[in-house]
Amino acid sequence: MSTCSVSKGCFVFKPSPKKKRVAQKTGGVFRERNDDTEDTELRFVTCQSLWNQIKWEMEQIQEDLNKQLFDNLVGFLRRSHSEFQEKTTEWTCRMKSREIPTAALVLGVNVTDHDLTFRSLSEVLQNNVTPYIALLEAKDCSGIKNLMQKLMGQLMNCYIDVDSLEDEDCVQVSQNRIRCSMTSLINWYESVTKKTDSETPSKKRTSSSKHWQSPPVVVIFRDMESFTTKVLQDFIVISSQHIRELPLVLIFGIATSPMIIHSLLPHSVSSLLCIELFQSLSCKEHLSTIIEKLLLTTQFPFKLGEKVLQVLINIFLYHDFSVQNFIKGFQLCIVEHFYSQPLSVLCCQLVDAKKRVNSLSHDQCENIRRLPSFRRYVESQVSEKQISLLTEDNFLKEIIQKLLEDLHVYHENYISVLRCLHVFTSSLPKYPLGKQIRELHCACLENRVWETKEYESSLQLARMLNKSDLVTMLQQCVEIFVSSSGEEFDKTVEKLKEFLTQFQKLEAEAFQEQDVSVSSQKELQKKTDLYHLQKTLLELKESRRSKKLTKFEMLRFEVVDYIDSLVRNYLVPADHKTLHEIVYFNSASVLRGHLNAAPRIALHTALNNPYCYLKNQALKSDGGSISNKAPDICIVYKLHLECGRLINLVDWLEAFSTVVMAVEGPNADAASSDQVDNTIHARFIRAVSELELLGFIKPSKQKTDHVARLTWGGC
Repeated sequence: MSTCSVSKGCFVFKPSPKKKRVAQKTGGVFRERNDDTEDTELRFVTCQSLWNQIKWEMEQIQEDLNKQLFDNLVGFLRRSHSEFQEKTTEWTCRMKSREIPTAALVLGVNVTDHDLTFRSLSEVLQNNVTPYIALLEAKDCSGIKNLMQKLMGQLMNCYIDVDSLEDEDCVQVSQNRIRCSMTSLINWYESVTKKTDSETPSKKRTSSSKHWQSPPVVVIFRDMESFTTKVLQDFIVISSQHIRELPLVLIFGIATSPMIIHSLLPHSVSSLLCIELFQSLSCKEHLSTIIEKLLLTTQFPFKLGEKVLQVLINIFLYHDFSVQNFIKGFQLCIVEHFYSQPLSVLCCQLVDAKKRVNSLSHDQCENIRRLPSFRRYVESQVSEKQISLLTEDNFLKEIIQKLLEDLHVYHENYISVLRCLHVFTSSLPKYPLGKQIRELHCACLENRVWETKEYESSLQLARMLNKSDLVTMLQQCVEIFVSSSGEEFDKTVEKLKEFLTQFQKLEAEAFQEQDVSVSSQKELQKKTDLYHLQKTLLELKESRRSKKLTKFEMLRFEVVDYIDSLVRNYLVPADHKTLHEIVYFNSASVLRGHLNAAPRIALHTALNNPYCYLKNQALKSDGGSISNKAPDICIVYKLHLECGRLINLVDWLEAFSTVVMAVEGPNADAASSDQVDNTIHARFIRAVSELELLGFIKPSKQKTDHVARLTWGGC
């Protein structure tokens, strides 16, 4: 393309048709670390394989969670479409009032997750209902013309002739250039459906198995709150006038409340919609399912430490409620763990880990000996074994295999007992250990949970549970331990079943006691003298004073104490286990630095000490000095830190010129001259403009040759 022009201008070159970009192999990033050069390729492959497994599992989880919602939407479309095809009385009545079938889909405030939900919904509808789906966003629909252009463009998959796009460089001119109107859309739909009906029987049979006959046109408004009222009103009014010819169905994506429909649309327009409400799963429930399926399982060897998990949960709860951002943070933890931990090569399935232990080099054995948890393990052994662990690699490898197996068994037992404890604590008043299992998991990872006040209060409340609740909880615990992969819970299951049998016996005895008490009450009701009546009442009073525990209360105490013993044996914090560093990621500060951005601190560091980011030796300087080799904006920034509320631009320019010209040395005439060099002047203006753009200064109305400083303090 030529850029020859009479006047100067900015020339835009549109990219050529997309070419497949060849993805560069990223395994070399792992080799950039100078402190570790062994097994980098194997670590990268292990990291990639683990993430692919986790990603596939997450997709299955999200598909299962959205299944009921999508089934309800498909059912709604089926009812609307059948009424359109059969022209029933209800549909005829709807035609008279020109109502459009509309699904109000409430998705919650986690807006960043909506994109994935709508993509999945579009795929489900395209596979099972209709190929004619348009997904509209407010940023592309500033006016009704833009909305119609986007709608018809997505439905027809062709270029649309619009007056506002006359200068569009349409290289591939389509034959389907038509006007953006509802009439054109109806004509297109009729031609497409007729073409489908006139296909050969075999093709028709194939297509009918996938899509409905005369499939509806589904228009999804992804972010309804962001659409302007006029655009929505015009589109609904126009569509309602043609609903007889076009089976249109609207889906409104709502982040806040269904009342937004009536806030955006007047009654005259909202009355044209036949609205049915659909509610998606709560993002908190979604997160709990993700944590339970990915972290509280032995399927994946990688685990998160307590502080790291707390950082991710806090970002979710206090920032965006986004499950997708939580998953991205989880992915970052996996990459950071395999990148920074040389021994993460053993973070794989137990069978593979045992094989890899045999091929460990001497340096990797030394890395294991330097682990804090392994040093504690060595100190707890006898002196002869200590010497063997520290000097003999073969003996060390045998012990490592045993310790990895112990760690795997610990995780199996930990998860089962954690679920059992959650069954007891999730229904207690005020939830001392939390209502969600993730809260209990964090409490168990942080320290010995049985030493906390919350645990003590939970035990006290559990000792006051009624019989029906206690029996139900015991039955749930039996199911958990039976389905557990741990081999140590056979006796536990027998003990819990024994408790259930004793409760059943107590129930039978209670019926007999009830009969006895009824007979005693009848005896009291009989006519008797005052002496015997007084004697009987005194005996009842003494029995109440003694407060002797009933059989049920004693059995309840037994059950709670047994659960307490399981907790003390199996819910030991992970950082107390040997070699936990191999599978646990605990660098919460690194994760917080990546996810919790602090832009002002980063800006101050970059401008005050550019060497921190540029790594140029020439930029190294002592504490308060200003290097003339630093970028202009850094020099201007350091000089502005020395000023007060108002900064004189002339003085600022002279100081800048002095610093920049300091390299001249003896030739200081230029710096001391009255007139500053034009180049330096231009550099100063550009640097000051950049500072203003970053928000450090602003023009002052008090004095024309001054600017006002907006920030104070180092960071």
